[in-house]
Amino acid sequence: MSKAVDKQPAVKTDTSPRLWEQWAGSPWGRCWLDWQRSVWSDLPLARLFPLDPAEVCRAWTEFGETLVARPALLDRQLTLLALEQLRLALWATRQLTGDLAPAPLPTPPRDRRFSDEDWEAVLPFSVLRQFYQLWSRWLSETASRLDLDAPARQRVSFYLRQWLDALSPSNFPATNPVVVRETIASAGENLRRGLQNLLADAGQGAISVVPSQRFRPGENLALTAGAVVLRNELMELIQYAPATREAFAVPVLILPPWINRYYVLDIRPGMSLVEHLVAQGHTVFMVSWRNPDASQADVELEDYLRLGALAALKAAKSIAGSRKVNTVGYCIGGTLLGIMLAHLAARRDSSVTSATFLTTLLDFSEVGETSVFIDGQQLAEVQRRMQEKGYLAPEELSAVFRMMRSNDLIWNFVVNNYLLGREPPAFDLMHWSVDGTRLPRAMQEYYLYNMYVRNNLSRPGALTLLGTPLDLGRVRCPAYFVAGAEDHIVPWQTAYRSARLLPGATRFVLGRAGHITAVVCPAGGRRNQYIVGDCAQSDADAWLAAHTQSREGSWWLDWVRWLAARSGAKGAPPSLGNQRHPPLMSAPGQYVLEG
Repeated sequence: MSKAVDKQPAVKTDTSPRLWEQWAGSPWGRCWLDWQRSVWSDLPLARLFPLDPAEVCRAWTEFGETLVARPALLDRQLTLLALEQLRLALWATRQLTGDLAPAPLPTPPRDRRFSDEDWEAVLPFSVLRQFYQLWSRWLSETASRLDLDAPARQRVSFYLRQWLDALSPSNFPATNPVVVRETIASAGENLRRGLQNLLADAGQGAISVVPSQRFRPGENLALTAGAVVLRNELMELIQYAPATREAFAVPVLILPPWINRYYVLDIRPGMSLVEHLVAQGHTVFMVSWRNPDASQADVELEDYLRLGALAALKAAKSIAGSRKVNTVGYCIGGTLLGIMLAHLAARRDSSVTSATFLTTLLDFSEVGETSVFIDGQQLAEVQRRMQEKGYLAPEELSAVFRMMRSNDLIWNFVVNNYLLGREPPAFDLMHWSVDGTRLPRAMQEYYLYNMYVRNNLSRPGALTLLGTPLDLGRVRCPAYFVAGAEDHIVPWQTAYRSARLLPGATRFVLGRAGHITAVVCPAGGRRNQYIVGDCAQSDADAWLAAHTQSREGSWWLDWVRWLAARSGAKGAPPSLGNQRHPPLMSAPGQYVLEG
């Protein structure tokens, strides 16, 4: 069983304003906050916004009290706000008289909420948009100037953005020109359909982000041919059929995240990393994780290491007839890969010849906005819910990630589904993002406290799994790290810090995309760009300053060249399975289809 250093969370300390501490600690304050939590938890919106009302109140109190405590800053900011509002009012007045001067606040070029031309061309909508932009910018800039420590600044910024995103005029039927036009053209039919969509989503407890029953693994997802060659209570191992007459001697083993299904790396032909690897002559193995239920509440991180990564490694070596394996880990699967490498290093096992980490954290010192939810009170609440169910429901984790990009992943669908009355677009990657899996209570509790709260994986010997102390500094195999500049889950700077934990030769790639699209980056993509270089610099900013030249295309092309040099000679490809591990069924297997 995994040994957590301490089952009680070490709460990250910060100096909160005294007003909040006094009020929240008073009997009336505690009573009010408990009532707010109770009311909020019963609302359907709580499934979309897993917010703690106490944390929201805390953030606003910190913002207000700190601003009032700096009267000079408050006076300056209010003066700037008044001048900007006067400037906007004068511009609108001149527009009424026929003066066609350009708007003081032009439409943000990358803000899809205001992409319709009427936000610029029609005066009432243009004034609304600019007034919203003005206030959003003013509040954000004011918050950035406050004397807050890092946790409080992150908290205030996050909750302020949630509030501003929700109040956008694009989210209301009377103030969105696209909705107004659609309502007039359809005589309100869009609103009737939208109400039907809203009621249907309320019944299922989540916003529909893809059409129901449109995607299914084995039918239009996960289509690369292969077979399940190993199954245990935690995972299936898929071996993919060769696509070339000759294959490299050293196989590739992929550990995907167990937060979602494995097929993000085999999404569909033309966008499948597995398909690309097989076409280059690699023998590929992929773990497909089981979706655990309440009966597996006591499954721990050690079990994912023993029954998942290590069992798959042993089977891949046996089937391929190789003493070496190239390994790949994505997101939390990459963290597991780092754990496995440290475990093997402690046992002087050199089975892994290279390791590739896709948007992965090994160092958890800075996790971006995820830190807003890594708080003593909120962790205690998560632990309480896991004790009741035996797992963390995928909807809870998915809602947290959606809030980090609420305009794209929440309000965009509110407008499309409920105001325009349309069906959400059929997008396979979006389907994968909501095709989540449950996380066993014991594993998730250990992972949160030892990774996110204490950052123990980065500390030599702080964790012991399967009887071996873990020290990433003993891992000697070459590594390849991929990060996304727009990744809201794994900040690229922390991914670089993670790469620096490994002492071997390490190559680092920074793509101009997010957590998923930085990885699912097909070789034929025309708009893809990335920066690549060795990890010689001490920090991420220095690395970026030293590597300014972008490359066009996909990092897949750079990676397969790097991988080929570590894959041995080519020969006849191995058969699907062997006597010890016979094929059990065709890919995509059984576990990926289980609810």
